[in-house]
This record gives sequence, structure tokens and C-alpha cells, in this order.
Amino acid sequence: MVSNLPSFAFLRQNSQASLKSLVLLHLPDLPEGLHELHLDQNQIQAIELEDLRQYEGLHSLGLGYNHIRHIEHGSLDYLQNLRELHLENNRIPNVPGGLAGMKHLQGVYLHSNNISQVDMNDFCPEGFGVKKTYYNGISLFDNPINSWEVVPTTFRCVSNRMAVQFGNHKK
Repeated sequence: MVSNLPSFAFLRQNSQASLKSLVLLHLPDLPEGLHELHLDQNQIQAIELEDLRQYEGLHSLGLGYNHIRHIEHGSLDYLQNLRELHLENNRIPNVPGGLAGMKHLQGVYLHSNNISQVDMNDFCPEGFGVKKTYYNGISLFDNPINSWEVVPTTFRCVSNRMAVQFGNHKK
């Protein structure tokens, strides 16, 4: 996580940071205590296991419009307070691991990626009453996946069926 950006000491007083369109290749090393982090429209290609460790207090993470191809399994485990995750318009081949264990996550934006399969436990934990807050938004449109191939119980922890957005994939 080497960064050529200036010092971010001023962020210690703020709870949000927006570092959009800075041509970042990796997640920057920012102070702890952020609640919102927006890194959209950069050139981040992967999320490694330790990249999110210092951001455990985040409520919202924006990583849309990057070049992310890989999210290491377990890297999202640090974000147990996360409520909103933006990963739209990347090159992600599958639903990131760990979403089902995020008890407070309400919105996941995965549209316009390369996701071709959604498994039954990708979003919801096994067992009843484990998830504290139901999803009110999951976007999967513009991915090479057919909604009829996804088992309906995959979205058992969604507030209503309109909260899941599938759509046609551009060929």
C-alpha cells in the first residue's frame, strides 16, 4: 500500500474521505476512524487480505468504476459495520466472499461486472435471525447471469423481492 499521495493527517478530524479519480492503483493508507470512504473512478485492480484492516469502522465503501478483478477471500471480514458497498463497473468474476457474514449490510452494488454465478449463501447467512438488518438493495444487472438460474432462497434476507435487480447482459 505505497502511495504517492500527500499526507492524510487532516482526515483524523473527519469521518469521510472522497479520493475519486486520482489514478490510485491500490487502497491508500488513511487514518483509522473513517465512516465513509469513496475510492471510485481509480485504477484499483485488487483488494488484498490486509487492505481493509484499518477501516473496520466504515459504514459506506465506494470502489465503483475501478479495474478490480480480484477480492481476496476474507478481506471484507474487517468491515462488520458496513452498511453499503459499491463495487459496480469493475471486472469482478464472482460475488465477493464474506457478504453473508456482514450483519448490517443493506446495499450491495455489483452491477456491470463479470459475475456469472450466484450461490445460495453468497448474500445471506445460514440460519434464521443471524442477519440484523435485511438488504434493501442488491444490484446484479449487466452481469452474465440469468436470474432464473439463481435459487430463490438465495435472497431470503432481502426486505422485498423488488430489492434485487437483475437485468440483461450486454453481449
